[in-house]
Amino acid sequence: MSVIKINKNNFMEEVMHSDKPVLLDFYADWCGPCRMVGPIVSEIAEERTDIKVGKINVDDEPELASEFQVMSIPMLAVIKNGKIVNSTVGARPKEQILAML
Repeated sequence: MSVIKINKNNFMEEVMHSDKPVLLDFYADWCGPCRMVGPIVSEIAEERTDIKVGKINVDDEPELASEFQVMSIPMLAVIKNGKIVNSTVGARPKEQILAML
């Protein structure tokens, strides 16, 4: 499955009402560490069919960034049954991202 671009219009359906755990990547195009994490997140999306993977551009979606209290990026969050069960800030290797799930 490919990465889903999450915005305020599809957030409820794709994230909060998802029947699968959701890995969210909060990022910005200008952020160096975000550009390091992005390909890893895309790779996980292709490899894992048991989860959904979404990306939220904090510059385009400030309301969602605020709702998740994003203070630094990249921020990764795992949502299960509409609740955050895990989150981390900063670039992480693939193994650490997978361990969050």
